[in-house]
Amino acid sequence: MDLSNLKPAKGSTKNRKRVGRGEGSGHGDTATRGHKGQKSRSGGKIPTWFEGGQMPLQRRVPKFGFKNRNRVAYDPINIGRLAALVEEGRLEAGATVSPETLRALGIGGKNGRYKILGGGDFDVKLDVHAHAFSATAKEKIEAAGGSATVVEA
Repeated sequence: MDLSNLKPAKGSTKNRKRVGRGEGSGHGDTATRGHKGQKSRSGGKIPTWFEGGQMPLQRRVPKFGFKNRNRVAYDPINIGRLAALVEEGRLEAGATVSPETLRALGIGGKNGRYKILGGGDFDVKLDVHAHAFSATAKEKIEAAGGSATVVEA
């Protein structure tokens, strides 16, 4: 090894364009920016959301309504469905139905809170524990001899 065959270690140098360093470099004059226009100037940056001066998308789309961040969402369950579960044999008459029981049966969504609604026929005695009840659901459950108990989440 001698001085005539020295070269940089592999990967230590990058082959990058040196722009604006004279005509002889091939990248002088406009320095690869093209001719004129905002993007050829120094500091000529355009935001990614800019649409050339036309009305931006976020201003064109109609906006209305209000979404409350603190809203408490319930998974609705009709009492007719509870009666159907008893008929299918998945629930026993006179049993206690809690949110844990409903989750184990695969009923309800991801909210984890249940509201029992009064849709459907109901003539089975059940002790129902849920996060909320509609007035008709409570009446129908109590008329069938069961109880409707509100549980806290």
